[in-house]
Amino acid sequence: MSKQETEKVRVFALGGVGEIGKNMYGIEVDEDIIVIDAGLMFPDDDMLGVDIVIPDVSYLVENEERVRGIILTHGHEDHIGGLSYVLKKINVPVYATKLTLGLVEEKLKEAGIHRHAELRLIDSNSRIKLGNTPVSFFRVSHSIPDCVGVCVETSQGAIVHTGDFKFDQTPVDGKHADIGKMAAIGQKGVLCLMSDSTNAERPGTTKSEAEAGKGIKDVFARTKGRLIVTSFASNVHRIQQVIQAASATNRKLAVVGKSMVRVISIAGKLGYLKIPKDLLIDMDEVNKHKPEKVAILTTGSQGEPMSALTRMAKGAHRHITITPNDTVIIAATAIPGNETSVSAVIDQLYRIGAEVIYGSQAVHASGHGSQEELKLMLNLMRPKFFLPIHGEIRMQHAHQQLALQVGIKKERIYIVEKGEVIEFTKQQARRGPKVPSGHVLIDGLGVGDVGNIVLRDRRLLSKDGILVVVVTLNKKTNTIVSGPNIISRGFVYVRESEELLEKSNELVTSILQKCVTENVNEWSSLKSNIREGLSRYLFEKTKRRPMILPIIMEV
Repeated sequence: MSKQETEKVRVFALGGVGEIGKNMYGIEVDEDIIVIDAGLMFPDDDMLGVDIVIPDVSYLVENEERVRGIILTHGHEDHIGGLSYVLKKINVPVYATKLTLGLVEEKLKEAGIHRHAELRLIDSNSRIKLGNTPVSFFRVSHSIPDCVGVCVETSQGAIVHTGDFKFDQTPVDGKHADIGKMAAIGQKGVLCLMSDSTNAERPGTTKSEAEAGKGIKDVFARTKGRLIVTSFASNVHRIQQVIQAASATNRKLAVVGKSMVRVISIAGKLGYLKIPKDLLIDMDEVNKHKPEKVAILTTGSQGEPMSALTRMAKGAHRHITITPNDTVIIAATAIPGNETSVSAVIDQLYRIGAEVIYGSQAVHASGHGSQEELKLMLNLMRPKFFLPIHGEIRMQHAHQQLALQVGIKKERIYIVEKGEVIEFTKQQARRGPKVPSGHVLIDGLGVGDVGNIVLRDRRLLSKDGILVVVVTLNKKTNTIVSGPNIISRGFVYVRESEELLEKSNELVTSILQKCVTENVNEWSSLKSNIREGLSRYLFEKTKRRPMILPIIMEV
């Protein structure tokens, strides 16, 4: 427990609540701000053209001199993917375990900021001080090695962040969760527990990763043709299971997909993957081996349009074409929002004639604890106050019900939205003033330059298309010199709608002539009149509302 007399402790989420991904949490102990995770989220379907979404860190930028460091719980994208963008705004130390740091270094190199980043190695037994605040860690089991929970010590009791966890009794790497350490933290006194809610709606316990490995081995053993396996690139334990299955069935393994190659290279170098000698082959060697003697490990478990598996399914991959004799294992579940994309890829694979093994067919195990494990964490920690985090709002509410079942009173459970602050003073909690929060959209090289107005325009363009009206006016006589010319894109097919566009031309001409007779010659007024008049006419005729873009030139 901290020796400092803590006046006030504040806890808030900048991301990761009311959503899957974009995890980022802040803990303030007097003047010290400690940040846990800096993740990204993949865009919703209505975020047209957006590549990724990261948290709004304007509160941290405003208080940069108080931010003592960023602690990363593990190496998944939804916890480290936004870090390079955050470090461009605030230059603070980053604390992470060995594998997580290895993955982070690679990301920072890509962003060109690795030379300036202050990366500090920790492990589950580390004790560090951020400002005046002691911080310790405990090991948790998840689908990637080197995961930790975080214990921030204050004079009112500990603030504990579990990270992503499950209680796996047969972990792939043989490293069990520090249940004894968790119980000891609980006995000392936990002021507030922030716990992973991803599987709060799922009864029972989550099956062990070893069971998924057994399922994968069974498929490898019984399959006569070529095998193609897709998984999350960052699921290092699942990759290890695939390597073991390939080795046990005397198959060579080709790795396809940039992110998969990168993770295997980093995890292999750091000793987190055991890869038998001569097991891995290059992509262009696949066809030199008999189908029953080869397996392919690839990206694309979420049906991403440009991923290797999607391109294989469409016959657009340079090296590998899926045939009716292939078996495809999808060793992952769809992230909420990606179900349609995943279904489309599975349908395409079936259309080719390949066998597809996916879903509940024993080849996937979640990395997140189910209801009984979440209750166990609550009972180990015995927190005075509880914040369900890391999940959509329904998951947070399901987690609240579990907390009520183990005896935590409802008034001591806070379901928070992004930016909401819970303040602790003298071991009592209340809601404080909100901090700035929200989405920052990344589109290409643009960070935050795509906002609601740009998205609204993109949605409008995608629904009803655009009409560009080009007209040239004589400045002195206010007469039409050329045009109006109407260009249609995504609204109507020009050759089949000549009459509609002719009438639209006539309407624009009459609107301009009326404006001239009424001495309306300001461009903004002319454009506004064209837009309104043409929009009314087109809606009347087509029941569509295209974006209308008048361009007026003067000579």
